[in-house]
Parts: sequence; C-alpha cells; structure tokens
Amino acid sequence: MLKKYGFIGNKIVPTEDETSAIHMYINPVDTERKYLTETLNIDEHNLQSSLDPNELARMEFEPDHAALIIKRPKRYSAQDNFLFKVESIGLFVFKNRLIIVLSEEIPLFDGKQFLHIGSIKDVILKLLFRSIWHFEEHLKVISMCSEELEGEINKATGNRQLISMFTLEKSLVYYLNAIGSNGRVIEKLRINAAKLGFDQDQSGFIEDLAIENAQCNEQAQIYSQVLSSLMDARASIISNNLNVMMKNLNALVIAVAVPTFFASVGGMSEFSQMIGFNKWPYGYGLFVCCMVLTALVTFLIIKKSEKYWNEDRGRKRG
Repeated sequence: MLKKYGFIGNKIVPTEDETSAIHMYINPVDTERKYLTETLNIDEHNLQSSLDPNELARMEFEPDHAALIIKRPKRYSAQDNFLFKVESIGLFVFKNRLIIVLSEEIPLFDGKQFLHIGSIKDVILKLLFRSIWHFEEHLKVISMCSEELEGEINKATGNRQLISMFTLEKSLVYYLNAIGSNGRVIEKLRINAAKLGFDQDQSGFIEDLAIENAQCNEQAQIYSQVLSSLMDARASIISNNLNVMMKNLNALVIAVAVPTFFASVGGMSEFSQMIGFNKWPYGYGLFVCCMVLTALVTFLIIKKSEKYWNEDRGRKRG
C-alpha cells in the first residue's frame, strides 16, 4: 500500500500528488516492489531488509540515493506475553524524495516531534529521534513489568512468572542489538553529514541523537544486568530451598529407619515371646512409644549435628 505526504506550513500532511516529497510503502506488493527495484534502482536486499525484523540497522550509499535501515520497537499487544519485539524501517533518501518502506501500518508522523518539519532531512532525523524515544518508553514499561513479576514470583509456586521473566530478558537482548545498530547508523550519518546535505543545525541535532542513543543503550544494559541478576538470585534461592528440603527429608528418613530396625526385631515371634509382649497387656504400647521416642531423638540429633556443622564451617570461612 502506498501513501504520499507533502509539506504544508512546516507540517507533514497526506496528499495525492505524485511528485510529493515522501512516499510510504506499507508491506509493498509485487508490483510496488518491482517499481522500487527496477525504476528507482533500490537494491533488492536493502528492500527486503526494510521488512525483516531480524535485520540489523545500517547505512549504505548507492549511486543516486542513500539507504538507511533503522530499528524501532514493535507495537506491544497482550498476545505477545511479555515479549517486546523490534521491527525495521527502510529510508531511501533521493535528491528530492524520501521513500519509506515498512512492514505494517504505524503512525510515523504523529506527536509533537513532527510539528516543525521543513525538509526531508528533518524527517530522517525526527524518525531516528522518535525511534530512540520509543525505545526509552518501552524500557520503562519493561522495568515496571519486571518489578511486578518479581513480586508475583515471591508468592507464586508455578513457573509462569519465571518464564515471563526469561521472556523480558530475551526482549532486552533484542533491544540492545537494535539500539546498538541504530547508534552505528547515527555515527555514520554524523560522519557523512556534509555529503548528505545536512546544514549546521541538523548536524548539531545528529550529535544530540548520538548522545541520546548512547544513554538509551546504557539504560538498556543496566536493565538487562539487573534482570539477569534477579534471575540468578531467584535460581540460587530455589536451589537453596531444594537443598534444605532434601536435608529435612534425609533426616526424616534416617529418623524413621532407626526405630524401624528395632520394630523389625521386636516383631519376631521368638523375641516377642522372650520379652513377654504376649503376656503383658501394655507391652506393645510401651514398645511403640519407645520407637516414636527413638525416632524423635534421632531426628533432633541429626538437626543438631547439622546446625553445629554449619556453624563450624562458617567459623572456618570467617
């Protein structure tokens, strides 16, 4: 689908003029792809990269235009289950026209960032700024989601919250790659600012973009490290709880095994007759009480020994 935009009063407005400055192709069909590659000489690989969410951002120069592949966050929906994705946008800069290629229809020119636009160069810079701003907003949402999941994990016993945390961590890896590759595009744009026709003010804005993107990348790295540390800490807690449970079970098994031995011996008919259990009415009950007491004493001895061993190991480490 093709949409055309022009400039009126420093604003971007839809138009039907074929000579308009901005042509936006949304998931172009075969005829539109053929026009872009054969008539406008856009490289087929660059065109495909504009629609590939896994493609890294980059900038290339062709004989009659410059090709920029930039990354931006994909719109999040409830069906994504905490997976924040990225998408690619292709910007093909000709002398008097900007070709934008994207995989789905999204509002590119809304918001206060596009209130004062006077040229194609301004549109490119504002799109880069909008992408950085979107990444920063999504990072805040990821931070809030991780805090909410952390609270649920402390109460829940299932794996759903842990899987969601792993998904958020995976999202941050995608974001770090996208933000980093956008930074390389901005750096290349800064180096070739004069070649592309950027004036002094626009070159200064590119410098601001580089700083803003670096801060966004640093923020994403911090969130990724924090989330990774939380996952490691949670795994350690689960492992420690499992060890404690296994120790208690082992102590219980040993405590039951000791009186079981005496109960097995006492259950022999010859031994029962020898100690007079068959003749004394309270003998069996007394024997059971002794077995229970033996199990309890054995369990307490094991727990006391375990506590002493832990304290002794702590003193040696200290």
